[in-house]
Amino acid sequence: MNIDLSDLTASDIYFALTQTVVPRPIAWVLSENEAGNFNLAPFSYFNAVCSEPPLIMLSLGRKPDGSAKDTLVNIEARRGFVVHIPHAQMLAPLNDSSATLPAGDSEVERLGLTLADFPGSPLPRLADCRLALACERFEIREIGHASQSLIFGLVNRLFIDDSIGEQKPGGRLKIHADRLDPLGRLGASEYLEFGRVISLARPK
Repeated sequence: MNIDLSDLTASDIYFALTQTVVPRPIAWVLSENEAGNFNLAPFSYFNAVCSEPPLIMLSLGRKPDGSAKDTLVNIEARRGFVVHIPHAQMLAPLNDSSATLPAGDSEVERLGLTLADFPGSPLPRLADCRLALACERFEIREIGHASQSLIFGLVNRLFIDDSIGEQKPGGRLKIHADRLDPLGRLGASEYLEFGRVISLARPK
């Protein structure tokens, strides 16, 4: 096949890209609603994009009715958010949290998820996730014809469960990816569980 994307609709392009740019990491984003409860939603147009300053990027589309997603509204209004890297055992609640709910509803409450304090962060984290990034809004840009929002988040703090990470005195941080067991996103309704680790040094 040789596909010219100019012949496709925006929806068809989305399905083509999400099946070719794989696997994608998943950001499970907690933000604060206006009422003080917490929104939780997964996004796979997501990655780290800068180290100085430490920035991650989320790319958000719109709700089916064309309105802004709660995550965008909350980050615009209150700056802070927490990105979790979900592991395989969290797949069911992760997928359930992608449902479109009325504005202000809390997926955390609906799914019965437990929160934990995140020292140094104004927001809590999901207690059962092994890795979380405390972020604040750095910049938001609108791109494309369908009003896609690029959220750049400044990462202020990391939570790393002791079972997956270690740092020897004077040494670099080591996060064991196999112990983290992160979920990856494929196309359509497909996800990917973590596979084997291949270690190969860069050439000098």
